[in-house]
Amino acid sequence: MKKVTLLPLAALTLAASTLANAQSTLVIDSWRSDDAVWNEKIIPAFNKHYPDIKVEYRSPPDWDASKWNGEMENRFDNGTAGDLIACRPFDGSLALYQRGLLKEVTEMEGMENFPSFALSPWQTDSGATTFCLPMASVIHGFFYNKDIFKEVGVNEPVTSADFYWALEKAKRAGYLPLAIGTRDKWEAATMGFQNIGPTHWKGEDGRDDLLTGKAPVTSEPYRRTFQELAKWAKYMGQNFDQRSYSDSINAFADGKAAVYPAGSWDIMTFKDKVNMGVFPPPVEKKGDACYFTDHTDLGMGIYSKSKNPEAAELFLKWMTTAEFAELLTNEISGFFSLSNHFFDVKDPIAQEMMSWRDKCDSTIRNSAQVLSRGEPNFELEIWETSTSVMSGQMTPAQATSQLQKGLDAWYQPQRDRKEVTAEQPCDCTPLLQ
Repeated sequence: MKKVTLLPLAALTLAASTLANAQSTLVIDSWRSDDAVWNEKIIPAFNKHYPDIKVEYRSPPDWDASKWNGEMENRFDNGTAGDLIACRPFDGSLALYQRGLLKEVTEMEGMENFPSFALSPWQTDSGATTFCLPMASVIHGFFYNKDIFKEVGVNEPVTSADFYWALEKAKRAGYLPLAIGTRDKWEAATMGFQNIGPTHWKGEDGRDDLLTGKAPVTSEPYRRTFQELAKWAKYMGQNFDQRSYSDSINAFADGKAAVYPAGSWDIMTFKDKVNMGVFPPPVEKKGDACYFTDHTDLGMGIYSKSKNPEAAELFLKWMTTAEFAELLTNEISGFFSLSNHFFDVKDPIAQEMMSWRDKCDSTIRNSAQVLSRGEPNFELEIWETSTSVMSGQMTPAQATSQLQKGLDAWYQPQRDRKEVTAEQPCDCTPLLQ
């Protein structure tokens, strides 16, 4: 493991205070357009401790996170990247570290405040090196309009039958049953496939089976997931292929839609706009084990070529504190701190989604770790197949076949799966060919 010298906190404080005025502003680059919260809450809280360090939070000006990767590549090339960089989990950030763009923070003071599961998305495969600070996870589920449910006479769904009955009743009453479209393909994959899929492939067990080659994507759990998405099309309204993510948001916010397949990151989007509730992915039969996606989504790293490395490290250390954890969770509701700190969660929808951890098993998106390192990219393939199934251009069987063909093209444990027998158990460490 490469050793990186990290300054003691007292020395960092002195160095940062001394250099803050002499150097340029400390810049944070993120794809998250949470500028108001950072500028009005988080940065002022930091400045109460370190008033001499000026901090700028920089996000995509048009709120289009899909452009962020390209913009950051330009900034890396021309030397204008921020001092602190928001980190996506697993392979995307690992690639940045391997390119020498992120500083190692394995032994940084405060890292002991994060459990191993929170650190793993921002570590090398061996777990020996950490290159980003864990910040937050997001939870997948379904928001619903309580007023519409009351009007049409349905309760919060528990089973799949409940779910489709609620959609049917909303449709008959003239509402858009499901506020989701396929124009922005990630929406169908993230709030569709990765939302309901864990219920079918049994969460972490199913994800592990893909990684180790014990089960193919053509197996029943994945066909059933796509079969469910195909059924959604009946309730997605006219021209859903032209409906964007923002269009879906507007339909639900305006009270025109009954159910919004959601990520917790949109809690703030609808705050004080919709009288809404939330429910986890429905199960087949009442009493069945429940599963949901609790995705380790957001971290923060120090740019290796930062012009303000001491101040950047000081800010990152402050982000390991209970003060920051509480601010993040309660000011950006739906982003749940990954730290070990204890504090009260104020938003009732966020509270409800967090409570699922006590009664259901959680997992992360199955495309996030290892499986999207090769070509074709598993994540992007899920985007394509999810939207194609919803639009009727592809059958569930064709979708699973395409995903399997993609993995077989480069991922050795899936290539080898047919050779595994009961007499010769699989020793399928996820290695790339």
